[in-house]
Amino acid sequence: MEFRTVLVRIGAYLLVPVLFLVLWGVIDRQLNNEVILPGVGQVAALFLQPTESLIAMGSLATNVAISLVRVLAGYLLAVCLAIPLGILMGYYGTAHRLLNGFLALFRPIPPLAWVPLVLAWFGVASLASIFGVEEGTAYLYLNNLKLSMVFIIFIGAFYPVLTSAIHGVMGVRSTLLDSARVLGAGEWDIFRKILLPAASPSIVNGMRIGLGVAWMCLVSAEMLPGSISGVGYLITHAYTLARTDIVIAGMISIGIVGAVLDLFFRLIEDRKFVWTRLTR
Repeated sequence: MEFRTVLVRIGAYLLVPVLFLVLWGVIDRQLNNEVILPGVGQVAALFLQPTESLIAMGSLATNVAISLVRVLAGYLLAVCLAIPLGILMGYYGTAHRLLNGFLALFRPIPPLAWVPLVLAWFGVASLASIFGVEEGTAYLYLNNLKLSMVFIIFIGAFYPVLTSAIHGVMGVRSTLLDSARVLGAGEWDIFRKILLPAASPSIVNGMRIGLGVAWMCLVSAEMLPGSISGVGYLITHAYTLARTDIVIAGMISIGIVGAVLDLFFRLIEDRKFVWTRLTR
């Protein structure tokens, strides 16, 4: 019975992807134009040789790895700033009143709107410029982390994490905090044992959303001047050469990496926050 249940679940997961591939193949045969829509096999061939150089821009695996490092750099910077700030604004009403109005002015601004200003601020400067590294292996890695790209990704991820942190802290029931104070708990104990655990599901959900937005900002960030690598730049450059197969392969790569990272957060939610389902 259990084996049959597993097969049913696997079949349910694979049903829509298989139907999508079949539909893709049918449309491809009808169009018969690889510029408009390349075949499934043509795109799959790129994944079977992920280390092969594409249009003199490095391999698909290398460009995806570079993009992943850029996304994580901007995303981790956003998380390290947004979570403490969100907890502060959610717990202290004075901090919320002082900062919320100011930060709300920048929330509706799309990350792309920052591009001209970011280029004026940072130009093509990278972490290699900041640390004064001019050669060697370290230079190759640090030079790929352009400050303008990291900033665009940072802006995209910052507000979802901040908003979720504020909401999570403000959503903690005041009776729990008051009860702990009556029993003699200090502020640090309240924060560590009550406030943070209760707000964690909302914070993790915000981190999950923020990571998705960071990936959406990736292509925009890698279109900035100074970028000569990354899956976003690979997609843009492949489009100019009418290599639609590389464009689709790059898009699928972003989706796969994003899905794997999202799965990591889902596992955390399933293992650490099971109690949230019991309170519904």
